[in-house]
Amino acid sequence: MSKMKLHFEDDLDYQQAAIAAVVDLFKGQEISRSEFTVTYRPESGPQGTLGLQENELGVGNRLQLVDDELLENLGDIQLANGLAQDSVLQSGDFTVEMETGTGKTYVYLRTIFELNQDYGFTKFVIVVPSVAIKEGVYKTLEITRDHFENLYPKAKGYEYFQYNSSKLGQVRNFATSSTIQIMVTTVGAINKKDVNNLYKENENTGGEKPIDLIKATNPIIIVDEPQSVDGGLKGAGKTALQAMNPLCTLRYSATHIQKHHMVYRLDAVDAYERGLVKQIEVASLEIEGGHNKPFVKLISTHNRQGTITAKVELDVASGKAVKRKILTVEDGDDLEQLANRAIYENMQIGTITVGPAETIEVKGPGLDKVLKPGMSHGGVDPDAQKRLMIRRTLKEHLDKELRFKETGRPIKVLSLFFIDTVDHYRQYDEDGNQVKGKYAQMFEEEYAKLAKSSEYQTLFGSIDFEAEAADVHDGYFSIDKNKRWTETAENNQANRDNAERAYSLIMKDKEKLLSFDTKLKFIFSHSALREGWDNPNVFQICTLRDMNTERERRQTIGRGLRLAVNSDGAEKGRRIRGNDTNTLTVIATESYEEFAKNLQTEIEKDTGIKFGVVERHQFASVQVKSEDGSLQPLGATASEKLWEHLKAAELIDGKGKVLDSLRTALKDGTLQLPEEFEEHASQIEGILKKLAGRLDIKNADDRKVIRTREAVLESPEFKALWDRIKHKTTYRVEFDNSKLVEDAAEAIRKSEPITKTRARFRTAGLEIGKGGVSAKDGRQGAFATINEDDIELPDIITDLQDKTQLTRNSIVDILLKSDRVEDFKRNPQQFIDQCAEAITRTKRLALVDGIRYQRIGDDHYYCQQLFEQEELKTYLKNAIQTEKSVFEYVVYDSEGTERKFAEDLEANEAVKVYAKLPAWFKIPTPLGTYNPDWAVLIDEDGAEKLYFVVETKSSGWWDDLRHQEGAKIKCGEKHFAAISIDPNPAKYIKATSVDGMMKHT
Repeated sequence: MSKMKLHFEDDLDYQQAAIAAVVDLFKGQEISRSEFTVTYRPESGPQGTLGLQENELGVGNRLQLVDDELLENLGDIQLANGLAQDSVLQSGDFTVEMETGTGKTYVYLRTIFELNQDYGFTKFVIVVPSVAIKEGVYKTLEITRDHFENLYPKAKGYEYFQYNSSKLGQVRNFATSSTIQIMVTTVGAINKKDVNNLYKENENTGGEKPIDLIKATNPIIIVDEPQSVDGGLKGAGKTALQAMNPLCTLRYSATHIQKHHMVYRLDAVDAYERGLVKQIEVASLEIEGGHNKPFVKLISTHNRQGTITAKVELDVASGKAVKRKILTVEDGDDLEQLANRAIYENMQIGTITVGPAETIEVKGPGLDKVLKPGMSHGGVDPDAQKRLMIRRTLKEHLDKELRFKETGRPIKVLSLFFIDTVDHYRQYDEDGNQVKGKYAQMFEEEYAKLAKSSEYQTLFGSIDFEAEAADVHDGYFSIDKNKRWTETAENNQANRDNAERAYSLIMKDKEKLLSFDTKLKFIFSHSALREGWDNPNVFQICTLRDMNTERERRQTIGRGLRLAVNSDGAEKGRRIRGNDTNTLTVIATESYEEFAKNLQTEIEKDTGIKFGVVERHQFASVQVKSEDGSLQPLGATASEKLWEHLKAAELIDGKGKVLDSLRTALKDGTLQLPEEFEEHASQIEGILKKLAGRLDIKNADDRKVIRTREAVLESPEFKALWDRIKHKTTYRVEFDNSKLVEDAAEAIRKSEPITKTRARFRTAGLEIGKGGVSAKDGRQGAFATINEDDIELPDIITDLQDKTQLTRNSIVDILLKSDRVEDFKRNPQQFIDQCAEAITRTKRLALVDGIRYQRIGDDHYYCQQLFEQEELKTYLKNAIQTEKSVFEYVVYDSEGTERKFAEDLEANEAVKVYAKLPAWFKIPTPLGTYNPDWAVLIDEDGAEKLYFVVETKSSGWWDDLRHQEGAKIKCGEKHFAAISIDPNPAKYIKATSVDGMMKHT
């Protein structure tokens, strides 16, 4: 088999928005390179050079914008992205929040190249909290090189390296090289000033302190997981970042503690709702009647004002039932009295310790046991529970393998086990040889049992089950100098070295793990995978440890949230979309309701999302058409007006909290908005639904296979409907190139004016004292235009050719006929961007206008039998039972439009048969495949039968061909016109309700 190579998509709208949010901060900055001489200045004696030739130059970043210009750009970005606008620029720190699994690393790496392309910035430092993340970032840099060099040909030759205190010559090259330089480092490697070589003079840097070389370049610092890098408000991590004298600091995480200036937010709810990550289901192990032994479990210990206490879980008598409850105890407490149960007779709490080593003693007849957090005594045998969880994980894993094999999907399935201690998976005998811990033994026993069962025989040939079981699982833990697995925190260099040994294996073999050539499919870990590592084909996560610490659930599920990729075939390495494939199953001891509740609590705490609260700025980013046809944000004033309407209508209270009346209106589709907002109702309702609902976590046991309704599928009515829509087409695009040139030139001619660079003075008063020199903000002057005669004009023809894919001759014609060429000299980058957007928009319109579909022939069509071959799985809460549909249930993504449309189809007597068209029913277009929504047969009282294909997507897209979705819908309309050769063909219509559809009868 060929080597696995992950495919990176360069056109994901949410990633482009995150990149643009940072790049647009510097709008108005010209492409500029600030050259400087890197010199070494000894305390006495003449000035010398860095051990290099005299006057050798380096390249650094230089910011030309003043704070007010940055603040203006920041406000525009925040408005466009639906964020509260900052009124003061408090720092050079800017925050990008992206949910785990949505491509955060790709986004900030591509942002580097965009910043270089637009402004000439070349020096970047990526700071991460752990070796795991550092290895992950470095691996991503390796596997994206071809991708980025194809996207940014002018950036070829860019360099990246991992900071190593023993290789400080790399820092000198970082400072002096004129190419893009990317340094990747952990915060632990740079935040110990007194012992770190970064802050000491070194011969490999010509006698300079490496930190001074970095400072001189004014690097743009990218912080990955800043909540772990900073080390608190005044932590050593933050000090180390400031010591680098950054031009600005870009902070990327899903769980920011300090928000700074937020420029983009893609939170957990956005990611789940938009299908950007796997949906989550929980298979929870719930024990009934397991109260026959005295159960004690330590949760945590505390020291509050000198009083030492512990939180423990006990089986407490509550009325006639026994329930497991968390109680606060002190040294000497009698457990029989606390639990009100004789089974705890003569048992008591002994010594409680706090601090790094939290423990409690549990004493009783023949009992003197010390518990650590998460450990328990008594109750149902913990090992029996762990075995059940391992077995369930294996079954979920094999079920997915079986389903993917039967449906012909080449997807390698992976599973993760998070365990409480390394010894439970792997131990060492007296001679230092590895021996299996109890979890490894359980796994291999349960694996062999399932492999031998008749249910999975198609997955297993004639194999040695014991050998197979040993080959398919392994552990990833920190590795000490003796090559033994160990548990460590990365709190010193020795422990970081231990972690490095383990991470280099798992990070460098990421693609190998996705290959069918590698037998390994089940991974056990303690803390090594807590952050920094994930794999797109992780479909099961089994938590053989408690998830009680802050962010534990989010970090745990984050290892498996990425959308799956194909492991073989023509689509090898490419992302797969759709919930029918992308479901992450979490096997846990919590009930799924409890898991959902706790996960939501973590999200609220980590991200600041206020579930159930509508804020006044919430609708400011809603896109509306201006008089010239361009899209503009609704704005803060209109958003405030809409908020006041919701409050007056008693849909929210005075603090913005969502009331039940709003939830009812959204569910029933009866929300009334002021007339001026009706045109934007779908966008507004989408925002309100997100705020009014709770995070949707599925119960694995509610999962149901959706079967076809044979009577409907085989009925003459459905056959007649299918015969009218099943045919495939091919297309060709015809357009007049001269007209395209004229239209594109006209679009550029009518585009916005190009402005010159502007500046204004800011007066600062200097105060000189014993503490140094400080500046106090003073007056600010008006903007003035700068007439720059020394701008180096870029190659506009090549640039526009790359952006639009038109020929050089066509681009030259367009520019000449636009009568705007003089604007290029005024502000080259602004002019290029504006031209590229106008040409791309014109080209899309020309494609759609000139597309011609042709029916291929009677032998090319979608077989009706595909309905039976396609196995659909869903959860009952996302489906409604039907009588007239091809399937027993209609699965809906939208609680409003799709659900109501299906319910109304069932209720309307004129509707005889219908189908929600499956994902495999695709129409080719130059802009990607298009999947229409519904096929419907109508027969009113024996009159003429009418056949419809109905598109129910938001009416805002239907005729707006500037947008890709609207253009695809227009192509779909032409496809159905091309296959309509029957005297009574299926009509292609657009409607958001059944009533709207019936108007076409």
